[in-house]
Amino acid sequence: MVKKLKVSSFKQVKDIVNAAAKCEYDVNVQDLKGVIADAKSILGLMNLDYKHPVKLMGENADEVERIYNAVVQ
Repeated sequence: MVKKLKVSSFKQVKDIVNAAAKCEYDVNVQDLKGVIADAKSILGLMNLDYKHPVKLMGENADEVERIYNAVVQ
């Protein structure tokens, strides 16, 4: 499953990591340049370009939706 997400603050990056840490399956974030980072890695996420929406990608649709909702609130 893939969901587009606009990230505009460091708090949202931390929210992604905190929500992803509870996931059983792998969840990744991809920026517009094609760079992919593990959603559970704060250092990996800090290397992404957030000028444009990023893609939240994972095998389990429920987990991707849970992370998305944790960030959008």
